[in-house]
Amino acid sequence: MAEINLEQKFQEKIDNELRIEPKDWMPEKYRQTLIRQISQHAHSEIIGMLPEGNWITRAPSLRRKAVLLAKVQDEAGHGLYLYSAAETLGISRDKMYSQLHSGEAKYSSIFNYPTITWADMGAIGWLVDGAAIMNQVPLCRASYGPYSRAMVRVCKEESFHQRQGYEIMLTLSKGSSVQKKMAQDALNRWWWPSIMMFGPTDDASPNSIQSMKWKIKRFSNDELRQKFVDVTVEQAKILGLTIPDKDLKWNEERGHYDFGEINWDEFWNVVKGNGPCNKERLETRKKAWEEGEWVREAAQAHAEKRKAKKEAA
Repeated sequence: MAEINLEQKFQEKIDNELRIEPKDWMPEKYRQTLIRQISQHAHSEIIGMLPEGNWITRAPSLRRKAVLLAKVQDEAGHGLYLYSAAETLGISRDKMYSQLHSGEAKYSSIFNYPTITWADMGAIGWLVDGAAIMNQVPLCRASYGPYSRAMVRVCKEESFHQRQGYEIMLTLSKGSSVQKKMAQDALNRWWWPSIMMFGPTDDASPNSIQSMKWKIKRFSNDELRQKFVDVTVEQAKILGLTIPDKDLKWNEERGHYDFGEINWDEFWNVVKGNGPCNKERLETRKKAWEEGEWVREAAQAHAEKRKAKKEAA
């Protein structure tokens, strides 16, 4: 009976748009749902550095190099904010890393696709970060305080990333025929993985309804996907590029774009670890963890030495 009353008060607090803080009582399922979502988000930021980091040394100008370097650095910061938010729920960062390296924890399927040309940096910024913004802006109002506050800064920086990507695509689309062809090819390869980023359809997403009741999420996967399509199709028109979907058309009655069937077999295959770069991405992260062990040990020894010195004084 006592726990039922606690759950009622918990839900009332959420319904009244009050934030849940780390020391507040919360249902265990709420805590576990947040750990899963926030850690997955953090992993995605860190893994997401890899396909873009691949192009830092090959950027076509010093300006492009500096901007891309800043963007990759931002992604590392996003991972830091999110891991810190997850730690307030009682899970250690080491455990989250362990779950990532073992494959127990997932990250966004989009980062398991290769970056073949410079235009991919534009497509990722425009489409992938654009989809991320669509998904993440509502998280600034998530019911869990540390998560919602972390997302405010993340979203501001993601907006810069999206504009950076769109500028690359705009420059290429107004360039030579070879450059425009490169931009179209990148759009062709990144369009479908981008709209898969919002996750499975609502009827195939068992956690979505509960997350919306708890106001961790504010919109369903399909609502966010539709909004992304509606906005991005109009942006593609400005670029003079063609969305690779023969079924795409404006539905006057709905007031939205209808779009083709998503290849969910491909989506689940990538999620299960069989995408083009799954193994490469995880091996790179595991290698970085192993090679960075001496840094962690040195930092720990330094912290202990300072603590002992302070206590002695």
